[in-house]
Formats: sequence, C-alpha cells, structure tokens
Amino acid sequence: MKLCVVGTGYVGLVAGTCFAESGNDVICVDNVAAKIDALRRGEVPIYEPGLEELIRRNVAEGRLTFQTDLPDAVKKSRVCFIAVGTPENEDGSADLSAVLAVARGIAQAMDGHRVVVAKSTVPVGTHAKIRAAMTPVTRKPFDVVSNPEFMKEGAAIEDFLKPDRVVIGAASPEAFKIMHELYEPFVRTGAPILEMDNASAEMTKYAANALLATRISFMNEVANLCERVGADVEFVRRGIGYDRRIGHHFLFPGVGYGGSCFPKDVQAAIHTAHENGMKFPLLGAVEEVNDGQKRRLVEKVVAEFGDDLHGKRFAIWGLAFKPRTDDMREAPAIAVINGLLERGADVAVHDPEALVQAKRVFGDRVTYHRVNYEALAGADALLVVTEWSEFRRPDFERMKQLMRRPVILDGRNIYEPDVMREHGFTYVSIGRAAVRA
Repeated sequence: MKLCVVGTGYVGLVAGTCFAESGNDVICVDNVAAKIDALRRGEVPIYEPGLEELIRRNVAEGRLTFQTDLPDAVKKSRVCFIAVGTPENEDGSADLSAVLAVARGIAQAMDGHRVVVAKSTVPVGTHAKIRAAMTPVTRKPFDVVSNPEFMKEGAAIEDFLKPDRVVIGAASPEAFKIMHELYEPFVRTGAPILEMDNASAEMTKYAANALLATRISFMNEVANLCERVGADVEFVRRGIGYDRRIGHHFLFPGVGYGGSCFPKDVQAAIHTAHENGMKFPLLGAVEEVNDGQKRRLVEKVVAEFGDDLHGKRFAIWGLAFKPRTDDMREAPAIAVINGLLERGADVAVHDPEALVQAKRVFGDRVTYHRVNYEALAGADALLVVTEWSEFRRPDFERMKQLMRRPVILDGRNIYEPDVMREHGFTYVSIGRAAVRA
C-alpha cells in the first residue's frame, strides 16, 4: 500500500517507519526543511531504541522517503496519516490548528478517493472538524478514520509492530477494509483489530491515558500515606498487584508522571468534560496529586538538609521523564532541579540520553556529566529521578569515596533499604522508612 505520514515527530516517524518495515511504500512529510534534510542524511531527531536502524534499512530498500512537498505525497498515496502535534492551550484544550491545516492541504491535493487518518492524539469530535475542514476544499470522496496510537516511549517499535490491540474508528466499510489490510501484518499473533465509531476511538485514547495516570497518582498517594503510618509501599504494591482485578502494571510509586502524553491528555479530558457540562473531579485530583508528587523529593531534601541549600551540592541521576528516551517534556526532574536551584544548591546532572535536551532547559545553571559517577564528585547527596537500568547496580563503594556525604534520595525505589544499610548510606525513598547511616 502507498501511504503518506504528515508530521515527523515521535508518532509520525515511528508509524511511518514501521509501516515501511511491513512492506508498504511510505512518504514522511514535514514542513520543516531542515528536519527533512537531516532525516535524508540518516540523522534521527529523537532517541528511540531501534528506530535509527529501521529508518536506515527502509530508506536503503526504497520503501521510506522524506520530503516537504505535501501535494506530491498526497497524489502518490492511498492513505494519508495526520501525525502532527496537538499542543496544550492555556485552558487545557488541544490546539488542533496544525491538524486542520494538514487536512485542508490533503483535500486541496486529492485527485481521487483518499482515506485520511487522524493518528495524532485528538479530542473527541475532531473527526467531524477534519471533515468540515476538508469538505469545502474538495469534491473528491474521502473517509476520515480515527486511529489512535498506543506506543510507549522507549518501547515504541515493539508496541507498533506487536500491538496489544488496534483501534479503528470509521463510518464506512471501505475505510475499515483498507485499515484492516494495513494492520493485519501486525496482528498475526491474535491481537484484535477493534472497529468502532470515530468518537469512541478518540475517547478510547484519552480514557486509556487518563486511567494509567490515575493509577500512578493513586499509588503515589498510597506511598505518602505509608510513610505516615509506618507501612512499606513495596509490600503494599505487591499485595494488591496479585489481585487479578488490579494487576501489577503502573503501581510503582515515584516522583510523578511526565512526558508528552499523560499531562496533556489528562488536561484535555478535563477540558472536554467541562465543554460538555461535566466537572470530572477525579481527573482534577489526579493532576493535583501529580503536581505535588513532583515536589516530594525536594521536600525530602529539605527535611534532611534544611531549606537553605547554599553551599550544598546535589547529583541528579536521570533527567528524561522515563528510561529509554531523551524526552524531557513535563519531566519530574525539571521540578526537582528547579526546587534545588531556588534554594541555592549547586546541581550536577547525568542522563544516558537527555543531556542535550537538559541544556535547552537549564542552560549553564547546572553542570552536565556524561558519566554518572562524575556527577557524584563532592556531592552531599544523590537524587535518583529516572530509573534507567544502568543505575540499578552501581559501585556503591566508589560512590561513597566520591561523595561528600553518603546520602541517597531515591525517587524511584530502585534500591533495597537493607542493601543501603549494609553499604553505610543514609537512604530515603518513596513510601518506605528511611535508613540512617
């Protein structure tokens, strides 16, 4: 099948590459010429494990190309995916200007029937707005399909090639048939392709992310309560996770969620509810808890060192909002580092992939270290903010020699308190009793 994917951000680039990997001819389109030129040179603008290799292979085999010419791409394609950004407006609503501009551009270029697929995360009702934007511009027939993505950053290739399910919202048998043909190579192990109306497909994406965010905020509140009553949240997490109605996923307490999806999608769901005469107080609480949780690690620093942190140096391990990505959008590390800097602290940071992004956020206000141990030199404490695998089994004796004081504040509970006690660290984590050296 011949496709074009408009937008070479995270969703568009992964989707386009994976469609090419399954044998389709894919044109990825973007209006930023510098980005297209870089992709043609093999330079990938985002870090996602496995993506660079897939892009290079499919470009070399002629299935994947990059260009800025939208009309040409539309004329060469049967299916046109819209995968541009939907940033958050000040009122929490999603900005659909780019989505609708692309829809009009597709309509202007169409020379026959097209399936126009909204791959961007969009509010309920966007399919109707896309149709309304296209109808005055073209007399050619078209179908509007809602096909939300469910990729996790850091595991996006696996999620796309082996999905849990594929959700397709459409209104015509022809559109469903074409989308089935496109996705069947990815569901040969039995994962379902779920057909539904457009509005339900759009709502499915928001409901999924809102529920996952709710689980995270719930467990963070449970962890905070555990600290007050003397319980251990790790025992509690395991105790409830074996309930088949609950399961183990997204029950890990920490310093809150971030990224490009959960914060924006929770806000958009709240805004959609308000537009339809509903308050949705549960999601308001989820957001409030998450905002507070991002400050919990700084509160623990203040409890250990006092509110005035002048003359104190803190090492940060982990800047991206989650492991296996360089994405720092809404990352808890931003709130943690700003909280330390506001109190006069010196901050040294390390992340396996996100240092370039961090420099755009913090400039020269912190020092940057490519090796995690280098950030520890002279540190009064280490703060673990992102649970990268390489942080899980460090050389604790080397750490003690480098640090001014053997103090670890673990925002992801990646270490065991007994191990910290054996190595002589003061260890403060989330929802568990502190260990004192």
